[in-house]
Amino acid sequence: MALGSFDGSSVDLEGKSILITGGTGSFGKQMLQQLLKHHNPKRVSIFARGEYNHFLVQGSLSDEERKKVRFFIGDVRDQDRTVMAMRGIDIVIHAAAQKQVPLAEYNPFECIRTNVIGAENVVQAAIRAGVKKVIALSTDKAVNPINLYGASKLASDKIFVAANALAAGTGTRFSVVRYGNVLGSRGSVIPFFRKLLKDGATELPVTDERMTRFWITLEQAVAFTITCIDTMRGGEIFVPKIPSMRITDLVTALAPDIKTKIVGIRPGEKLHELMITEHNAPTTLDVGDRYIIEPEWNFWSRPAHLEDGHPLVSENFEYTSDKNDQWMTVEDLRTTLKSIPEDGE
Repeated sequence: MALGSFDGSSVDLEGKSILITGGTGSFGKQMLQQLLKHHNPKRVSIFARGEYNHFLVQGSLSDEERKKVRFFIGDVRDQDRTVMAMRGIDIVIHAAAQKQVPLAEYNPFECIRTNVIGAENVVQAAIRAGVKKVIALSTDKAVNPINLYGASKLASDKIFVAANALAAGTGTRFSVVRYGNVLGSRGSVIPFFRKLLKDGATELPVTDERMTRFWITLEQAVAFTITCIDTMRGGEIFVPKIPSMRITDLVTALAPDIKTKIVGIRPGEKLHELMITEHNAPTTLDVGDRYIIEPEWNFWSRPAHLEDGHPLVSENFEYTSDKNDQWMTVEDLRTTLKSIPEDGE
């Protein structure tokens, strides 16, 4: 089954002022493109600490597009700077994170400062600045985490859900988007394999032949996030229904005749990924193209998505990459790979 699509183009963001933390990364750049192309915002502020990356994003825009984009050098670790960046902002999309698993294991304090303390700073800054909506990006690795990156994102998820209690009476609402591996994103396995092949590799390293992963394209992840901004009420974790794929099929799609070398699972890596646990089932709704994990507590008097007629999942439901009912075939992936730039952007 090929990757499905999420249509964010019809979401009304016209005239809104939007801030993207980590806005010079792969997700931020794609989000900026879609906002400018489809949504006619009043302005988009790019908040990131890398001066050179700001320069590169600036260079990718037309003169007309630059009129709507602000480049704000800063770091979510710095609460005062984050508050300043959010002045006059309606919507915050929090994409800033340290997300490389091995680097997080070796640099634990830096991971915590960005992913946990940074999340708290975003919450405090949004409330102080009077932002209306904040949506934070999560990861499947935050579910039953076995590495520091996943544990830090689990803490971040809980911070953003609980932030709705801190914001009571202010009008600021917080929600979370959780999805799996992004096909072709910077630092992911596809650009890594492509580079090995380009350099003349005669075999590709595979951690475990049984390994499965959830897959989503960068464009689809951005579109899904935009649809969640439109429907969020506060406290939800939105999970898209996306296909799984076997790592061995990925190798076949990239280079059908190449040999593989089993190198073993890396420290902090799972054999299969999990996005919804059985513990979450009592508050998880099946909403067509996605699941919504409702908060366990209502932070204010509001109608639940359940009252919209969406059913709860079954009592023992889990959403795992190895037991998914949607799968990408080798041909599906080959088709998808054609739309993914060689440089992983």
